[in-house]
Amino acid sequence: MKLTKINTIAASLLAVPTIASAGELAVPSIMDPPVPIADGGSILGSAVSGSLSLDYNSHFISYGADVWGAGDEMSDALFNPSLELTFQLTENVSFILGTWWDVNDNTISDIGGSVQEIDVWAGIGFGLGPVDVTILYQEWLYAKESERIIDVILALDLPLSPSLTLHNRVNEGASGGDNGLVAVLGIEHGFSAGIVDFAIPVSVAAATEDFHGGDSGFAYASIGLNATIPLGFMNEELGSWNIHGGLTYFITDDEVIPNNPDDSFVTANLGIGIDF
Repeated sequence: MKLTKINTIAASLLAVPTIASAGELAVPSIMDPPVPIADGGSILGSAVSGSLSLDYNSHFISYGADVWGAGDEMSDALFNPSLELTFQLTENVSFILGTWWDVNDNTISDIGGSVQEIDVWAGIGFGLGPVDVTILYQEWLYAKESERIIDVILALDLPLSPSLTLHNRVNEGASGGDNGLVAVLGIEHGFSAGIVDFAIPVSVAAATEDFHGGDSGFAYASIGLNATIPLGFMNEELGSWNIHGGLTYFITDDEVIPNNPDDSFVTANLGIGIDF
């Protein structure tokens, strides 16, 4: 799921539409300030929110593994749409549904057309004071098999937004690796320049033996620069639209992830996002 399936680590260029006072003509502008949606922040109602992202990525990185072997090349863009819905069950408990697709012509699809992989997930999130805990069960459908994943994600409401992701593969699927765990520590620094929001995410990960077909230990580290620009001219009833993009540098250990064509490489991302 997600490009790193690293979430992809994209940049976001986020925005919302504007409205005019009575008797005035509204001229939408990318510079317009955000305006909240009247029903509580979502076109689906205050208890349901979601995000849709339509992204092009230079690489498919799954927890440090360069799935399509792009290495230091950026010539073959991948289309990766994703959708996630969050249902607020109580003030501190939410139910999550999502999907992520990998669409390209790198090989003949076992699913149909150019769809190489479909990931689906469901889970529950808890707000525990300064700590948010998310538990997700995932099915990654590709190569006529299904890889099953249980993720446990801890996110702290602290400076630099520290997080810990415990990514557990509970069946081998077609990955070529064994069942096991990747643990990812992450932080992120955000800042703004004019209407553009920037983020610098940093992550360090370790894997158990044979998770990627190699040894256990340090698997990869990454650092990115992501940007988000709001599209203020879009009708607010259609959600908050943005253009996002970014670059991420990876360094991997070839003894833990032995099948990457290059131990270090840069990935790129560009897409449109909608929050509703």
